[in-house]
Amino acid sequence: MITVKKNYEIINDTIQLVKKQFGADSKLATMFENCISNTLNTTIKILDDGSVFVITGDIPAMWLRDSACQLRPFLFFAKEDPSIRELICGLIAKQMDCILIDPYANAFNESANGNCWEHDKTDMKPELWERKFEIDSLCFPIQLSYLLWKNTGCTSHFTSKWLEAAKTILSVFRTEQDHEHLSPYSFERENCVPTDTLSRNGKGALVKSNINLIWSGFRPSDDSCTYGYLIPSNMLASVILENIAEIAEKIYQNRELYTYAHNFSLCVRAAIESYAIVPGQEKEFYAYEVDGFGEYNIMDDANLPSLLSLPYIGYCDKQDKRYLNTREIVLSDRNPYYYEGKYARGIGSPHTPTRYIWHIGLAMQALTSSSSEEKEQILKILSQTDAGTGFMHESFLVDDPSQYTRPWFSWANSVFCELILDCCGYQLNL
Repeated sequence: MITVKKNYEIINDTIQLVKKQFGADSKLATMFENCISNTLNTTIKILDDGSVFVITGDIPAMWLRDSACQLRPFLFFAKEDPSIRELICGLIAKQMDCILIDPYANAFNESANGNCWEHDKTDMKPELWERKFEIDSLCFPIQLSYLLWKNTGCTSHFTSKWLEAAKTILSVFRTEQDHEHLSPYSFERENCVPTDTLSRNGKGALVKSNINLIWSGFRPSDDSCTYGYLIPSNMLASVILENIAEIAEKIYQNRELYTYAHNFSLCVRAAIESYAIVPGQEKEFYAYEVDGFGEYNIMDDANLPSLLSLPYIGYCDKQDKRYLNTREIVLSDRNPYYYEGKYARGIGSPHTPTRYIWHIGLAMQALTSSSSEEKEQILKILSQTDAGTGFMHESFLVDDPSQYTRPWFSWANSVFCELILDCCGYQLNL
């Protein structure tokens, strides 16, 4: 393992810019410096083969989703600093290796050491930490690859292995459009809460097949889906399918793959717009999950992708009418995981205790807002709910921020950093 370079000039310059924007002694500037440095210095390992392994924080495993999101703020620095660009390329290489080991797994070990969260009834391999099938686990590495290209011009990560992994993702998504009849995947965990396992002997939530939506066993929270068509994840899938199409055409000069991925994206998007809009409502808005038979789950979860995050993931813009209607719903008591308390209000998750909201959700609310007042209010909440640690947490009690979960959660730190950079005028080309 190679030690990560500790002192990046471009990041130090950005820290000074943030201090100038918010005040040299401001809490937000101090938190930004803590959080951006923490991700670099505590979560990243450069392996002997040059690939990069990124732990999620207080768990010694790499989630495909989390790791992509953890390094996303560093895209802003990658164009100017080759060493940061190499870090991101190294992570992408490791992610593609992981996808080719098992595209149904969500979290991986640094090596084939046999470590795991639980000894689950599924097709485990020694490289797997956990094997919960979550659509977004396959999406975020593709989006990171695309954003690196679009924001730096870098194409070195588009290798033959990357192309093989992309084709694997396409194959899995096609299979999971008819999960009931075609999927080899099942998952059961014994002696656990219901959301940690799948029903029907590991088969999971029953859905209507072949309506062009993609089945997911679990949410980005790692909780099982109530209804198997998870809409935010299908939305992200439609985005990255179009990313694959563009990469196939412009990088690999593969017109056949371009056409296949492009048409696949259009089909998924059309299915979302047909099946995900809750019927009989005064305003049109999206459900969080559906089954295709007529059941709708009206909620949102702070984990990404979420309904709140649709402009962030590139599905629509901030002014999209259906998005604004959906945003109004999920930031209200119609969302059973929206909480208001003495110190804060925002979106939580069934993954954490009642009345605990997530720093990721707050940061995403600000990142997707068109209101400077709303952003300022959320920045104030973030600065006042770190419990004096200088870092973001997974979740905290709205009535007492000193009660929180996961003191070391790099994903939350990175989304906070992205918000601070957004306030300083940094924008990614999506």
